[in-house]
Amino acid sequence: MEANMEVNNAGTATIKKEAIMSPWKLAWKRLRRNKLAMVGMAILLVMVLAAVIGPFVSPYKMDDVKLGDSDLRPSWEHPLGTDNVGRDIATRLMYAGRISLTVGIVVVLIELIIGSTLGAIAGYYGGIVDSFIMRIVDILMCFPGLAILIVFSAIMSDLKVPPDYRIFIVMFVIGMLGWTGLCRIVRGQIMSLREQEFMQAAEALGLKDRRKMFRHLLPNTFASIIVSATLRIGGAILTESSLSFLGLGVTPPIPSWGQMIQVVQDMYILQHEPWKWVPPGVCIFLTVMSINLFGDGLRDALDPKLKR
Repeated sequence: MEANMEVNNAGTATIKKEAIMSPWKLAWKRLRRNKLAMVGMAILLVMVLAAVIGPFVSPYKMDDVKLGDSDLRPSWEHPLGTDNVGRDIATRLMYAGRISLTVGIVVVLIELIIGSTLGAIAGYYGGIVDSFIMRIVDILMCFPGLAILIVFSAIMSDLKVPPDYRIFIVMFVIGMLGWTGLCRIVRGQIMSLREQEFMQAAEALGLKDRRKMFRHLLPNTFASIIVSATLRIGGAILTESSLSFLGLGVTPPIPSWGQMIQVVQDMYILQHEPWKWVPPGVCIFLTVMSINLFGDGLRDALDPKLKR
């Protein structure tokens, strides 16, 4: 326990005992003091809730085509207007949020599984194993990620892959190309942690290598992994949005924020119908900004060197 000394009115000293706080409680306490991080977390929660719950509340469906209501301006009936075939933009925006947020989360999960596993193995064993894994990392980091994604998208277009399956392939490819940075981070921390006293005790107990890596070493890197994962979600959303904007990611009728912005390729829509492309652009901006704000605050909160 932490003890603080206080002096009462009689001049005698009393000791005030405070309960010990766990590292995660201390991190949450520091995070709550960061106003920008809390604002980012609040915005992100609103975006997630809108994407998850919003479509159930909306009176329209994602693909309700009403040619008589095409290109309507925002009104009480359609708060964000309608597109060129009469579909409610607000409803499609919420469905698109599901796709874009799912892409970010799934891509990061793929990166976490591959990057943390290979990073732990490379950092623990070192030597030939470390050199082999790091050479794979170096090779993958030399590949132009966007060019490879464009090639895959072109192949899927030629093979006429259905839109429902296309998004899963896009997520898988983005995840397979993005784990290298996390692998380097985990490897560096594992190489430092394996020389500490608790690992010498684990060695003396005769624990198996798998147990030492995944039960003792890897959990000590969770702070860096969590921060890295938080920041990478925003990058994955931007990558998917860029591909969809180019017509190489999510394809109609499945909506995503990037695919909805694709309408600005028409100069008339760009100048006279901003309700069709401004809302998805704002959603991308708010989501990525909130993730970055929350990730920065999380990094500061989980840093044990910070005293504030």
